[in-house]
Amino acid sequence: MPEAGLPESVTEDRFLDGTVVLRQPAVGYRAAIDPVLLAAAVDARAGDRVLEAGAGHGAAAICLARRVPDCRVTGIEMQPGLVKLANENARLNGLSGTVQVMVGDLVRPLPRIAAGTFDHVMANPPYLDAGRADRSDDPGRAAANVEGEATLKDWIAFMLRMVRARGTVTLIQRADRLDEILSLLHGRAGETVVFPLWPRSGVPAKRVIVRARKGIRSPLAISAGLVLHDGDGFSTTADAVLRGGGLNIFDSLSPSPPRDITPE
Repeated sequence: MPEAGLPESVTEDRFLDGTVVLRQPAVGYRAAIDPVLLAAAVDARAGDRVLEAGAGHGAAAICLARRVPDCRVTGIEMQPGLVKLANENARLNGLSGTVQVMVGDLVRPLPRIAAGTFDHVMANPPYLDAGRADRSDDPGRAAANVEGEATLKDWIAFMLRMVRARGTVTLIQRADRLDEILSLLHGRAGETVVFPLWPRSGVPAKRVIVRARKGIRSPLAISAGLVLHDGDGFSTTADAVLRGGGLNIFDSLSPSPPRDITPE
């Protein structure tokens, strides 16, 4: 049932222990924990510029801006209705000055944002390859979950194009697409960290967060990751993150200094 004063097509939900208010479609794609975990994994600092590809209704962008005061987050999203909702959500949370989402298509030029100017780029790309997925009848859910014209290759290429040299790209994706992600990053980014998200202790990971830095060489690291559930609820660590904490995915990094990738 919609909140008082809201249209029936929209609900109002709270994230980060109630500190983030998010209006989202009642039917179709709805934010759960994935965008929260994505935002928690970005190592942004005050003053950093962050770009989110496929910002939807602003969940990850707003969660990041709430956790890291004074960082500036720009989002691009293909669906104008979600762009309007994302900017409304930024206003509701008092973040209009730091979060801005615009209509944009990552496979076509974006004249309002310049390549190589962001300290971090994050994304929650569609999890399913169009050739292997049963597309939902709901257009919003289908666009969020199943690749359209832009494939995972296009998403990663865009992220690497927009981030500055030595900046980070961070994405959350299905664990069974990890080999594809690593092959697309090979030779273009390094200091790559794979951070598994274990549903429960002893259960195979269904999701991974992958973070890499553009234009450097450094060994791949596989983190211990995060166990999401313990007993009937979230684990203590996961609960702390979902209440607004950051994800420390850097513990497994090699202590050796990174080397720049020499252009071929």
